[in-house]
Amino acid sequence: MDAYDYIIIGGGSAGCTLAARLSEDPAARVLLLEAGGRNDSMLVRMPAGVGELIKQKSAQNWGFWTEAEPNLDDRKLWWPRGKGLGGSSAINGMIYARGHPLDYDEWRQRGLTGWGWDDVLPYFRKLERHHRADGEWHGSDGPLHVSAGESDSPFFSALIEAGKQAGYPTTDNFNGAEPEGFGPYDLTISDGKRWSAAAAYLGQAQERANLDVVTDARTTRIRVENGRATGVDYVVGKRRRPQSATSTREVMLCAGAVQSPHILQLSGIGDPERLRSAGVEVVHALPGVGENLQDHLDIIMNWRSKDLLSVFAVTRGLRQLTVGLRYLLRGSGPGRQNFLEAGAFIPSREGLSRPDIQIHGVLAIMRDHGKVKATEDGFSLHLCQLRPESRGRIGLHSADPFADPKIEANYLATPEDRRVLRESVRIGRRVVAQAALTPYRGDELAPGPEVVSDEQIDAWVRATSETIYHPVGTCKMGTADDALAVVDAELRVRGLAGLRVVDASVMPALVSGNTNAPTIMIAEKAADMIRAAGRLRAAA
Repeated sequence: MDAYDYIIIGGGSAGCTLAARLSEDPAARVLLLEAGGRNDSMLVRMPAGVGELIKQKSAQNWGFWTEAEPNLDDRKLWWPRGKGLGGSSAINGMIYARGHPLDYDEWRQRGLTGWGWDDVLPYFRKLERHHRADGEWHGSDGPLHVSAGESDSPFFSALIEAGKQAGYPTTDNFNGAEPEGFGPYDLTISDGKRWSAAAAYLGQAQERANLDVVTDARTTRIRVENGRATGVDYVVGKRRRPQSATSTREVMLCAGAVQSPHILQLSGIGDPERLRSAGVEVVHALPGVGENLQDHLDIIMNWRSKDLLSVFAVTRGLRQLTVGLRYLLRGSGPGRQNFLEAGAFIPSREGLSRPDIQIHGVLAIMRDHGKVKATEDGFSLHLCQLRPESRGRIGLHSADPFADPKIEANYLATPEDRRVLRESVRIGRRVVAQAALTPYRGDELAPGPEVVSDEQIDAWVRATSETIYHPVGTCKMGTADDALAVVDAELRVRGLAGLRVVDASVMPALVSGNTNAPTIMIAEKAADMIRAAGRLRAAA
């Protein structure tokens, strides 16, 4: 059985970051276990490949489904999650958004010392190699390349102008001093290539002698002895060859908001009643494991376009093959783009401390995660509620470590959540009706002009809304008096030594934006915490 100082479970955004940072100490032996592969296919490298990666179960996508959602006409929803090195940063839309500064100040107000905006901003700067390297807001020499969009389509500038005409502010930097309004998105793309966490952090780090990266390695259990995490059991390859590794310092669980609580539960760590009902022996009672699930529920409005070339025109028929070949041979053409370069953060009503609606403008008619192929040119607006009140959970179907987790998102469980998405439809229509989009705007396809009343809009939302891929909160960070807290402010699992959770699952509340950048920030901060703990042990 191999022994390591640190074992990291999950090679996604957080796991790649931790592996790189902890292995900077040549005296520390680090093992990174990733259930998927190396993610070196062209579909991953090419930004335009996102459309294929998101919509189907594959070597890059776990392809989960929720349980029947009671407030969404009992539909089971498709939940893509990244598989392989880079995790969801290898299949996402490549938008770099930190969230609003007040999101983090609220974490600090919950008693989570060290997690306010002033505390986390240095870590955002540390991780960035940003095209706006201004020092105050952005870093210039970090591992994660952050670029501006390069599309020459008039749609994105017209969308920003339409937002202004509709009465909203504009901003040139959602991650700067003015995070509210319509503007261009920052993108995790470098010279036309997706810049996932694996590309950013593992590129050079995996050559280090003290870092072992094992792919196709699925964790089945965290071993706990006498109140301490001592190692990991896992299987390797298609034949699922059993392996084990021991940890002399810490085990870090970085499998994401769906699989981190699932692995804890499979290891006997969680709510005793739920564990027993699934046939799992209780090792450590921790009722918050899997609870507090939050996600951004999304609606997609579609319009036909006129005098506007969209993804449909670019990829129609054999042109799709041409796009791939041009990218493969020359690194040029529309394959370099994500077709998602502008949007907004805006409030649904007056009196809010910060925006509660996010808009993504898409140069395509998008339906059902792209599973429904477009047959004509058009554009779409994704609109999602940023701070939902509804809470769901992640659980076990059984004690089988290879069974999918049980996902109960519990969307739209409150009147406020329903109001915000209802208002989103009206905001989307008001923006698209502005003069700036008149040259490009065709007929409204979804929800359609006949959907007008509150009741009709609510019914359409129930029938069509989907995740926009931002689940968090299932291993909640909290104070000692929080019954649902799974980890403390140092990300240590409550009541167990030698075990931390480091990923989006520790967020106590959803940030007001995309979750990839905040997840990497959490891992950067955790790396400093872990190294500090190691120095304290050495001094003792």
